Amino acid sequence: MSKAILIALVLGIGAGVVMPENVSGFLDTASSYMLLILLFSVGIDMGVNREVFGQIRRMGLRILVIPLGVILGSLAGGAVCAMILRMDVKEGLAITSGLGWYSLSGILMTEAGNPIGGTISFLSNVFREVLTFLLQLTLLLAVSILIILPMLSILISHRIRKAMFTVSAVPAVPAIPVWQ
Repeated sequence: MSKAILIALVLGIGAGVVMPENVSGFLDTASSYMLLILLFSVGIDMGVNREVFGQIRRMGLRILVIPLGVILGSLAGGAVCAMILRMDVKEGLAITSGLGWYSLSGILMTEAGNPIGGTISFLSNVFREVLTFLLQLTLLLAVSILIILPMLSILISHRIRKAMFTVSAVPAVPAIPVWQ
C-alpha cells in the first residue's frame, strides 16, 4: 500500500505541474467531499464489525492507553520540533495533530490558510505511514528470528540428546569366539 501511496503522490505532483491553475479550486472542493466519503466508509466499516464494540467493552479504559500515548508523543514531538525550527509551537502542534492521517491533516491545514503547514503535515504523515510499514516488517522479522532461533536450538538439542541416549533397535549379533 505504501508504494501505491508514494506512486500516487509523485504522479499527482507531476499532474499538478502541468495542470492549469484554475483547476486547483475544484480539486480543493473535490478532496473535501472525498474526505467526507472516506470518513463515512470508515464509519460503515466500524459499524459492520460488531466484534470491535465487544472488544472495547471487554477491555474498558485499557484500550485507550496506547492511543493516548501515541497522541501525547506526537504532540510532544511536534512541540519540540517547532521549538528547534523556531516555529510557533501552535503551528507545530497543528502539523503533528494529524496523527498519521495524511488525507485529513494536509487538507485541513491548507483550508485553514496555511498551505506550507498543510504540505508539511501531509508529508510527515505519509512518511509516518511508510516508516510504519518498514518498521513493522523489520520488527516482524526480528521477532520471528527471536522466536524461531530458540525453538530451533531446543529442537536440535532435543534430537541430539535423543540420539545419544536412545538404545539402538538393531538386534545384537552373537559374538563368535576367536579360539574356534
